Amino acid sequence: MQTYYVYITTNVTRKVLYTGVTNYLKRRLHEHREDSLKDKKHFTGKYNTHLLLYWESFGTMAEAIQREKQIKGWLREKKIELIRAFNPDFIFLNDRI
Repeated sequence: MQTYYVYITTNVTRKVLYTGVTNYLKRRLHEHREDSLKDKKHFTGKYNTHLLLYWESFGTMAEAIQREKQIKGWLREKKIELIRAFNPDFIFLNDRI
């Protein structure tokens, strides 16, 4: 069974939040980090948002995309509440996946 993830990343200062969806979270975080270090072609590279704060898993890509769109539609304050419920100290979770 395939697993799909919705995740939220940030930069070192925790000022910028990025919400994404993937079927391989570890690889995707690596891609974001590489873009931050090299080409800076995408949003995550330009704003160095490769530090994981939050994730959810789903059984289908359709569910994951629906949740991603929902979260992307929220104000920053609501996203912060979601992250705090999962990760109260806002620690970077990259090494825990």
